[in-house]
Amino acid sequence: MAQDAFWRKFANSVKSGCVSRELRSAGLLSRRATAGVAEAGYSNAPGYTKTGIRKSKTGRWRAAALITLNLFMIAHIIQWRVMGRTVSPIEPSETMHTLQKGFVNAGFIFFTLAILATLILGRFVCGWGCHILALQDLCGWLLKKIGLHPKPFRSRLLVYVPLIGALYMFVWPTAYRMFHNPENAPLIPEFTNHLVTTNFWQTFPSVAVAIPFLFICGFVTVYFLGQKGFCTYACPYGGFFGLADKFSPGKIRVTPACNQCGHCTATCTSNVLVHAEVKQYGMVVDPGCMKCMDCVSVCPNDALYFGFGKPTILVPKSNAIRKSYSLTWPEEIVGALVFPGSFLAVRGVYALVPFLMALGCATVTTFLTLKLWRLLRAKELSFYRFNLKSSGKIRKAGWAFAAFACAWIGLNAHCGWVRYQEFLGNLAFQKIKLPDELALAQPNPARWLSPADRENILGGKEHYQAASSVGLFVNSEALPKLAWFEYLLGDAKQSVQTLGDAAAHQSGEAKALSLYYRGAILNRLGRYEEASASLDEALAERDDLILARQEKGESLWQLGRREEAISVWTDAVERNARLVLVSNELAGAKRLSGKLEEAAAHEKQADQFTPNDPFYHWILARRLQDLGMA
Repeated sequence: MAQDAFWRKFANSVKSGCVSRELRSAGLLSRRATAGVAEAGYSNAPGYTKTGIRKSKTGRWRAAALITLNLFMIAHIIQWRVMGRTVSPIEPSETMHTLQKGFVNAGFIFFTLAILATLILGRFVCGWGCHILALQDLCGWLLKKIGLHPKPFRSRLLVYVPLIGALYMFVWPTAYRMFHNPENAPLIPEFTNHLVTTNFWQTFPSVAVAIPFLFICGFVTVYFLGQKGFCTYACPYGGFFGLADKFSPGKIRVTPACNQCGHCTATCTSNVLVHAEVKQYGMVVDPGCMKCMDCVSVCPNDALYFGFGKPTILVPKSNAIRKSYSLTWPEEIVGALVFPGSFLAVRGVYALVPFLMALGCATVTTFLTLKLWRLLRAKELSFYRFNLKSSGKIRKAGWAFAAFACAWIGLNAHCGWVRYQEFLGNLAFQKIKLPDELALAQPNPARWLSPADRENILGGKEHYQAASSVGLFVNSEALPKLAWFEYLLGDAKQSVQTLGDAAAHQSGEAKALSLYYRGAILNRLGRYEEASASLDEALAERDDLILARQEKGESLWQLGRREEAISVWTDAVERNARLVLVSNELAGAKRLSGKLEEAAAHEKQADQFTPNDPFYHWILARRLQDLGMA
């Protein structure tokens, strides 16, 4: 009923001159009567909504384009799974690897072309070629099907989040390298071809993370923040696209046939005040316009069109449109503080939440925090058609909203506490000075710890254990670091167990490294069969992990399988001739078998790369002594 009253009021406010020619010719509306939607009889007119606004003809075309896009994405994944090799992900985030490492990939090429296209045509790529926007449009369509019309959340300050996110992703790494580049390292990385990959999913979150990620960014943000809520307040790519749109000559423009009916604004899903902007500027200047073309399609007088002309940057803003916002200035400031706090709390927590998901979560947390504050202070408050509070009394819907908001915010705060403990543990880990080679020279490396290292290790272990004790998920990146703390403190057996737990929750390179360190520590403990099995698993994950071959050779040698050990060591040296320890082990093995010339050749090769460091020579002697070669 409330929704019908709204549209009846809207219809009463429409000028009689704005009624479409088709409705007039059909005899469904007189020139004098624009009020009373049902009474006028046009709620059943073909091609019109119950509000008398023409249905968008471009909606179906855009839906078809977005559905086709998602089908191509699915086909891309299937092709990779079947053939094991495919074009690298066509995802703008891949540009980071181009800027940081010089990997020229499909994502970088796509993002570059998309920005160039936006500089000319405006944000067509956003409106017609984004899978996240497709989910947002689907959510908006589903909500309207059940009678809920997402209301746009308008903030003065949070609209800058996408641009800040874009600068962090794509500009900050380059700027950081300019001031912290290693000596003699090139400022610009050497570009290499990475257009084809065998590890398509390497830079994406797991499926278990991707599903809630897409649900939050594609659905939850729309429910609370309005259509394209994620695009407006979280998408870092939109930060650059919005900036490029200001220079674009391609705009939605208007002819003198416009008589300010407001159908365009009522239809726009980008939350743009189309009727006001075309009246003031002769075109749409809001960088949030994603060129969906719905406004052009529904205009009853065909007054809107896409055309080229003066870009936004050249439009004088002396008489800028006065916009209404959802927040007061004090609320804006609170929101500007809540957002980064929420973002830092969830980003990377449990080594699961990616950057974009954290941005989406932060937008929802900010909205819920401000809405909950209003629920406590305001006398009247509603959300969609639900009456949260009236006459100063919180209603059932209000209590339900408050329960959900408190649960969401509480979970966010819990993630923040866990993330804080993980951060302190990571900080302690980075401060360790003891080299791995020295630590692995004997079963108990505690004797080599300096007072500062011991303090950092004890503190880091405490922080990781605190995070683990209350965590809702296992942090597969924190477990190997905790295991290393345990090993350095002399608890090698517990370290082996922790590394096994870590490997069970990992895959790829991370799993290979955990299994390698587990095998190396098992070798120090004299558990050579287990060590060999762990190292085999590591090599199965990463065949190029040379250090795992060196440790496997030691396991085989200790088990009496000396020919196999020599074969493994030989393979390792052939892959990397700079392996000093392996060359010395081969020299020792050849000497014990009476092949002195071969032993001398290996010793000569090792001497070329042996550093002039007494500690390193001690490590070599200790490892060879353990193998019975010294």
